[in-house]
Amino acid sequence: MFPFNITPDSALKEIQEFGNKLGEGMQTLTELGEIPVGASEFEVVYHEDKLTLNHYKPLVKNPNKTPILIIYALVNRPYMTDLQKGRSLIEGLLKNGQDVYLIDWGYPDAADRYLSLDDYINGYIDNCVDNVCDRAGVDKLNILGVCQGGTLSLCYTSLHTHKVNNLITTVTPVDFHTKDDQLSHMVRNVDIDLLVDTVGNISGDMMNTTFLSLKPFRLNGQKYLDMVNLLGDEDSALNFMRMEKWIFDSPDQAGQAYKEFISQFYQQNKLIKSEVMVGEHRIDLKNITVPVLNIFAKDDHLVPVAASKALEKYVGTDDYTPLEFPGGHIGIFVSGKAQKMIPPTVAEWLTERS
Repeated sequence: MFPFNITPDSALKEIQEFGNKLGEGMQTLTELGEIPVGASEFEVVYHEDKLTLNHYKPLVKNPNKTPILIIYALVNRPYMTDLQKGRSLIEGLLKNGQDVYLIDWGYPDAADRYLSLDDYINGYIDNCVDNVCDRAGVDKLNILGVCQGGTLSLCYTSLHTHKVNNLITTVTPVDFHTKDDQLSHMVRNVDIDLLVDTVGNISGDMMNTTFLSLKPFRLNGQKYLDMVNLLGDEDSALNFMRMEKWIFDSPDQAGQAYKEFISQFYQQNKLIKSEVMVGEHRIDLKNITVPVLNIFAKDDHLVPVAASKALEKYVGTDDYTPLEFPGGHIGIFVSGKAQKMIPPTVAEWLTERS
């Protein structure tokens, strides 16, 4: 006997209902227009090459005197941290009294082919840190790194600890050779030199295909079947399309920096061995003696918990706080649960160390 009670009539009815929902949903999609993203007002206070430094308008009278600089990954657009009202890490931080800046890397092109990790870390990030400190009249700031941006933040703090007051890492890979790291297993044996020497910059489409292939059924099929049930409601449809816009708005990667990152981090796992070289500088996580708040996601398929939790064993600080979020890699920024948990926790943690 079949375990499901399916008859020809019930199957036909389900197909007809699905078709009706799809038709109604297509009508909703045609009426949405431009998909808006962003919840918080900001001004661009610094510009260098493709990069802009955004300063967000405070939402309290007397925000924290020590500003917080968000360093996002190079591989996606940073508006994920400020997707929409009520689903915004930045909005939450502002409401909890933080003075927030963010680096927007822009869209690298052929002119950026030879940008290195040294250019990003000791060039762009350091210039932004100096700009924020000058504007705020402080010698040190707080840094919040996101995913790959968290790894870059670790490297920066290792080399410039005297400019960092507190460091927060979110869904940040540290040990790149954990058993459950699918992305690491996928790229570990790629001839990265040949790839970059052949194509130059790595296209955003290539990166996107790689990420989607980690959960091919869920991200390439089931998601769009589930979508049909959302499209009858305009707000639900907008929420879905905002996420789709972000997923497929993927910048190209500067070839040289990409090659250095994949080779040193993913393929050779040099970060935990104190062997990563950024220009002429060696990265030693033991140099990080500032307080560290490390936030990771329990159901993260891109950065496994073990890959993030490893940080505790390698940093030199005596003030280390781990925090596990009960969700996934993206939910940690946009879910309702995250809005109630992450910004207040970050703000409280920073206040205790101000």
